[in-house]
Amino acid sequence: MRRAVFLDRDGVVNRVILKNGKPFSPRKIEEFVFCDGIADFLIESRKAGFLNIIFTNQPDIARGLIDSQTLDSINDLIKKNLVVDDILICPHDDADNCACRKPKPGMLNNAARKWKIDLDGSFVIGDQWKDTQAGKAVGCTTILLDCPYNKNVECDHRVTDLRSAQEIITHSKMGVFYG
Repeated sequence: MRRAVFLDRDGVVNRVILKNGKPFSPRKIEEFVFCDGIADFLIESRKAGFLNIIFTNQPDIARGLIDSQTLDSINDLIKKNLVVDDILICPHDDADNCACRKPKPGMLNNAARKWKIDLDGSFVIGDQWKDTQAGKAVGCTTILLDCPYNKNVECDHRVTDLRSAQEIITHSKMGVFYG
């Protein structure tokens, strides 16, 4: 079995767009900006033997606020610039009640089957409660990037940056956990 680091896209891989203190996904390729440290984080994660898998809710597809061609262009930009093994997308809105939309763990379970992943030995890194809840549902260790909009979110570890997340993952690989 393999281990993976599952990363939420908006707020972890790329910067969110804040409107009235709430985070939103970029809807244009010009709005898409990588988060500081993400490229180095993914390189180190791969060196440590982890798969790097992005899993993201993109309800703006269902809402008609972004087209699939723009989303494909953003995914191509990610694949061209970052060391990722897979990008999993839920294009549904809450009303669709699908199994893949976070906080449901459908994307994680699908990835586990596809890539033969040990979910108990894997990590979820996110910036919102839906990310950590999906991770908890399948036994992953959850790491939350601290942001003004997520102060009450439960997680295993809260960090200020990806370097701190990397330290947690590296120590866990050696069997040492700290909080």
